[in-house]
Amino acid sequence: MAALAIFVFASKNIGRGCTLRRVMRIGFIGLAFSWLCLASAQDDLFSARLSTVPLDSRNRVQITGHGSASATLDGRELTVSGSFEGLQGAANVARLHLSPVIGVRGPAIFDLEVSGGIEGSIAATLRLSRGQTAALREGRLYIQIHSESAPEGNLWGWLFQ
Repeated sequence: MAALAIFVFASKNIGRGCTLRRVMRIGFIGLAFSWLCLASAQDDLFSARLSTVPLDSRNRVQITGHGSASATLDGRELTVSGSFEGLQGAANVARLHLSPVIGVRGPAIFDLEVSGGIEGSIAATLRLSRGQTAALREGRLYIQIHSESAPEGNLWGWLFQ
């Protein structure tokens, strides 16, 4: 699109006091701006693979299932959506958590809407603080879904770019 606009500008303005050098400068600026916009948009997409929380001999039977989630960051507004299936009991809670470091559990910071039973979906639109936005970009935010059969947590997934 930027290339077409540059071509139209060049064809109409070369010879009317606009030199080829000026057209090339404007073209370079337009292409650089397009590239920055594209790079910026790609940086704001996140995804998570929802898999079982760490298992031990006590909870191995109750914790099953899998899913996926995606999130889009627009400024500091985070829109989350996802789906899951294969739980042993109906999902009853979904939350976004903030971890001190990747891979370590942390406190819940937002509730997410959860619908369905042993399969369903999650969704939310959240306003993050600056610190939470930085944590998201560092990979320290994760989604956790709880179920009736696993009230301590059933599925979790880390949001990564």
